[in-house]
Amino acid sequence: MIPRYSRPEMVAIWSPETKFRIWFEIEAHACDAMAELGVIPKSAAKTIWEKGGAATFDVEKIDAIEREVKHDVIAFLTHLAEFIGDDARFVHQGMTSSDVLDTTLAIQMSRAADLLLKDIDDLLAAIKRRAFEHKMTPTIGRSHGIHAEPVTFGLKLATAYAEFTRCRERLVAARKDIATCAISGAVGTFANIDPRVEEHVAAKLGLAVEPVSTQVIPRDRHAMFFATLGVIASSIERLATEIRHLQRSEVLEAEEYFSPGQKGSSAMPHKRNPVLTENLTGLARIVRAAVTPALENVALWHERDISHSSVERMFGPDATVTLDFALARLTNVIDKLVVYPENMQKNLDRLGGLVHSQRVMLALTQKGVSREDSYRLVQRNAMPVWRGEGEFKSLLNADSEVMAKLTSNEIDDLFDLGYHFKHIDTIFKRVFGAA
Repeated sequence: MIPRYSRPEMVAIWSPETKFRIWFEIEAHACDAMAELGVIPKSAAKTIWEKGGAATFDVEKIDAIEREVKHDVIAFLTHLAEFIGDDARFVHQGMTSSDVLDTTLAIQMSRAADLLLKDIDDLLAAIKRRAFEHKMTPTIGRSHGIHAEPVTFGLKLATAYAEFTRCRERLVAARKDIATCAISGAVGTFANIDPRVEEHVAAKLGLAVEPVSTQVIPRDRHAMFFATLGVIASSIERLATEIRHLQRSEVLEAEEYFSPGQKGSSAMPHKRNPVLTENLTGLARIVRAAVTPALENVALWHERDISHSSVERMFGPDATVTLDFALARLTNVIDKLVVYPENMQKNLDRLGGLVHSQRVMLALTQKGVSREDSYRLVQRNAMPVWRGEGEFKSLLNADSEVMAKLTSNEIDDLFDLGYHFKHIDTIFKRVFGAA
């Protein structure tokens, strides 16, 4: 995490202050349950809430204790005891460190997912608005980077909307999968703590009970969570790459908003570079970098080891903070994207009508010409146009074999741009619904 690519609300989820507050709440809720079960005095549970709840945990002091004891949870419990006093002996009874650490991580990832879901909602709203704005704006569709057939710019954005809708659905599922609580003690057998304590803590913190925690929550849950973040990052990059291409000088169909006073190059005053979408491409790589370590974390030794711990302490914050920033940045790019319909039309016309070649070929097959011969007739008139040797329609009209099957009026009809957009409404209804 660096401030340049961070937003405060997501950063706060991963702050030491937030972490220690969650640790305390887990311990205090567990004490409540143990008091109800008669394991500890109810007065002790009350004292723990009152004194611990009012405490301001000193991060530096906890760190100093940890440097001595070499154990983060023990360092926290030692510091907590300074506030609570004698009743501190009832804190953490029958629990193990992973009960606190894994449940806290579940809470942090759940909160992070909630912010990311809101980010996706904001992005979807921006994409939808621009998609309807340009629903019927003609532009060229490209395959392999080469002009193919006409589409609309709104259809390009509808594609992105559908993709991020799927991203949202995956994240909802991943959030549910990750939101589990483990308060099962050493090696997960509940030998020294009643399972009802776990149920109580889970209910209080809005989590599900982990069926079998083996002392740690199984890391397949975490792997799926970070894999989902990686897919979202890839979807961000896909849309960012599209915009980067459209902003190229030779294309210039759309470009990032260039604000008054903005400068694009220290050397060349004329430059207007796609810096935001290039940045998004880079940020997507950072988020995806968490996926492989998360998958590798699944295979822990026996009931637990801590090979996963150092990895998660780094990529847990980094992946979620980076993705939060990237989603917000992409939303801003889409919201302010400058679109040039006139350049889209100009590019559509660049190949002299070749974008209608399939219609001509199909029309010839409807007139009794074999598909192979239709392809040959169309291609022999198309290739000169590629070389700048005339217009496609004129060459077709001068081809005796073509004219033996099609009239000039029929050829004119085959060059109708609107033909390609007759099902745009159908696609939009599929993507956005009847509204």
